[in-house]
Amino acid sequence: MTSPLLPPPPEPYDVLDPAAAPAPAYGTASLADLLPAVAAGLGVPPYASAAPGLELAPADRVCVFLVDGLGWEVLRAHPEYAPFLTSLLGTSLNGTGRPLTAGFPATTATSLASVGTGLPPGAHGLAGYTVAIPGEDRLMNQLRWQPPVDPAAWQPHPTVFQRAHEAGVETCQVSSPLFAQTPLTRVALSGGTFLGRFTGEERMDLAAECLGAADRALVYTYVSDLDSMGHRHGVDSDEWRMMLDTVDRLAQRLAEQLPPRSALYVTADHGMIDVAPEDRIDFDEDWELGAGVALLGGEARARHVYAVPGAAADVHAVWSEVLGDRMWVATRDQAIEAGWFGPVVEERVYRRIGDVVAAACDDVAVTASRSEPNESAMVGLHGSMTPVEQYVPLLEVRR
Repeated sequence: MTSPLLPPPPEPYDVLDPAAAPAPAYGTASLADLLPAVAAGLGVPPYASAAPGLELAPADRVCVFLVDGLGWEVLRAHPEYAPFLTSLLGTSLNGTGRPLTAGFPATTATSLASVGTGLPPGAHGLAGYTVAIPGEDRLMNQLRWQPPVDPAAWQPHPTVFQRAHEAGVETCQVSSPLFAQTPLTRVALSGGTFLGRFTGEERMDLAAECLGAADRALVYTYVSDLDSMGHRHGVDSDEWRMMLDTVDRLAQRLAEQLPPRSALYVTADHGMIDVAPEDRIDFDEDWELGAGVALLGGEARARHVYAVPGAAADVHAVWSEVLGDRMWVATRDQAIEAGWFGPVVEERVYRRIGDVVAAACDDVAVTASRSEPNESAMVGLHGSMTPVEQYVPLLEVRR
């Protein structure tokens, strides 16, 4: 199933013009459109006078449950392990479901910022797993926020949670206590009250309690275990399937506790794909790909490549020649023009994007065994614009 709001999946992967890549559906059916649509239904003024591109029926109490790594395609492939969520994939008396696009890159830091700010990556600025700090010869990991930079300068836009709180909506985030004070939480998800709980069951129960405690409420809750299992064991593993079963039970637990006049939206930050060892190219062992490269950013399926001064054109030519039949390889300006990062890339974000951007369209990964040993050992990967990585569910339950 493909929503008419979404770009079609790419045709056979022999057409690798960056302009032909299926850019995310910013403005109509992307993660960045979800909370603005929710907020509009709660009476929260939008950033501008334009109506949200994604239309959702209003509700007085709304909970967004984000499951890290729960792609639309992998969910549809495992109905026996997710009977409750699968029941929401179509339209029924109890709920409706449709896919959204995650945004590019399809990775956690980028997607959480898109969800929380209601802005595409080119505006909020978290444009990859690791990106160059403009003016400095080093990368910043935006998930771990290392090296530390000023969060307010890096991402200055208010979150939708902040705007909802200011508009009188009771707003809270229910997540792991470990995330309470992180810079990523501050720039992407802050606003209202943060409530930390360690187990998924505690989070579901508390989220339902918070929904029922106010006349107007916006609650966000999150679990990361499915993503962890996918990275460690792959989405084609028993461990991942068992965790999907757990996530399904958590979603049902929350849905069954919804108070009156409420809506639950289950979504995700990206999908995931298993990449076999023989389909991995080790950048640290490939002199050709490394020629003229100052920094290798991003992640295995969505690379930001930063060239030494004067070498950007040569790096683009080599990466296109070596990988052009398996990845969309674009210059920075080509990727921006093609809309990969949204309709606008703000000036402060421009140099965070690689001189060359390479996005996988095949079962391939550019790893880095020495500089990224942990990431290179992962079985399940994500980041690019293929349907399995890009499409995430928007599953709705109302009471």
